[in-house]
Amino acid sequence: MLNSNKKMLGVIFPNSYDALVPELVNVRMMASIPFASRYRLIDFLLSSMTNCGIDNVSILANNNYHSLMDHLESGREWDLVRKNGGLHIFPPFAEKSAKPYTSWVGGLASILGFLRSQKEKYVILANSNVVINFDFKAMLEAHIESGADISMAYNEQELPDSVFKNLSNDKGYYYTFGLDGSRITKLYVNPREKGIQKLCMNIVMIDRELLINLVDEASIHGQEFLIRDVILSQLNKLNVQGYKYDDYVAHISDLKSYFDENMRLLDDHNLDALFSKFPVYTKIRDDTPTRYIEGSKVNNVMVADGCVIEGEVENSIIFRGVKIAKGAKVKNCILMQETVVESGADIEYLITDKIVTISAGKEIKGTDTFPVYIAKRQTV
Repeated sequence: MLNSNKKMLGVIFPNSYDALVPELVNVRMMASIPFASRYRLIDFLLSSMTNCGIDNVSILANNNYHSLMDHLESGREWDLVRKNGGLHIFPPFAEKSAKPYTSWVGGLASILGFLRSQKEKYVILANSNVVINFDFKAMLEAHIESGADISMAYNEQELPDSVFKNLSNDKGYYYTFGLDGSRITKLYVNPREKGIQKLCMNIVMIDRELLINLVDEASIHGQEFLIRDVILSQLNKLNVQGYKYDDYVAHISDLKSYFDENMRLLDDHNLDALFSKFPVYTKIRDDTPTRYIEGSKVNNVMVADGCVIEGEVENSIIFRGVKIAKGAKVKNCILMQETVVESGADIEYLITDKIVTISAGKEIKGTDTFPVYIAKRQTV
């Protein structure tokens, strides 16, 4: 995987949108939410960076970071074990002067000393609530060619339904753009317009020295959000370019969108769109192949390794080590690692967290508009 790119430094914010999925982040952060049978959300962004030669990546954790540290460890699976650069995980209070933060400015202010000591010219800032297989080299080329001070990635889509259900701003901010050519001339904060919008993906490319200056100034003035408070106020002063992303992207904005985006991958077209461009890496778990016992019935599923399936499974995402007993029926479900579905259980539109047991004979059914969630280590 050796493919070094000394021009770019990656910075990932793993907690930024935790409030969108309170059920799933009770024991973890957004970045470490399981996705697509064997991955975590951060795997896609981190793999995109390393595939483009970004070998200096920092993760600014705020809370609930044990699961993420256990998953990433030294960064070996992403080829980030390096003498220079590599993977840096900054937990809260990583430096003596650090304060609790909930935004990009606060997080970046806590590592300004680190940023000043780095050699890369450009910094990639990104949240981990999007599932992408992104070409950062192409974005860098567009950024340089346009002469931009800042480039912001966006895709064109309708706003998620969760936007219209959440009437307050307490779950974070999202942005849409107005463009003149490719230059961003309007930046809308939490808009509610219907129809196709230029939705910000919270992936920002910026000159490292400019970023340091902006964060310094923002901290002095008590500003918290880099896009809302800093970039928006300087659209006329800075050359801020939009970078249109036309490939596969999934925005995780609530539990329903998490369910739907997993289920989209049961369509081969979507699966190829996400995984065919560059490889996606994750923590290796040496396990036996999944065993399908005689008499089992399986149709349209994504199944990881280490599972034992004796019952019936249809239209479902099955993570590592799941056991589905004889006589059990599973349909339209997401079963995370080590879930056990006992004999005679009948479940539909269900999301189980890790190490959940569905007892024998139980019938649990949600709907396509309201999937049922069962928390980690629960027995139902």
